[in-house]
Amino acid sequence: MKIDASSLMQMRASILQQNSALQKASAGSNAVDGLGGVAGPGGSVAGTGKPDFGTAMKDAIGQVNAMQSQSAAAAESYDKGETTDIAAVMLAREKASVGFQATLQVRNKLLSAYKDIMSMPV
Repeated sequence: MKIDASSLMQMRASILQQNSALQKASAGSNAVDGLGGVAGPGGSVAGTGKPDFGTAMKDAIGQVNAMQSQSAAAAESYDKGETTDIAAVMLAREKASVGFQATLQVRNKLLSAYKDIMSMPV
């Protein structure tokens, strides 16, 4: 699959469009963010109703797991000859791979931040 300038520009436009939609959605939901809030007993930041970091990470890991399961199912279906759409199989594999790599990078950043905090003098 060749990537040319027009397909890159289309992908860029799509990403920018999704980004602006997410910004509009987050701006419309609550003007004051839950910065500095304390997590309540329901797993959300007190007074905001937004999930805390642990819940967000658990959800993200669940989504990555679902993508990997879907990728494995698509590959197995292709191996059995039930489907002949290799593009869909490769797309599912790449989605799972990108999701896993992103999760791995978040984990690495968290470990780095933890090490930095633990090495600070008291």
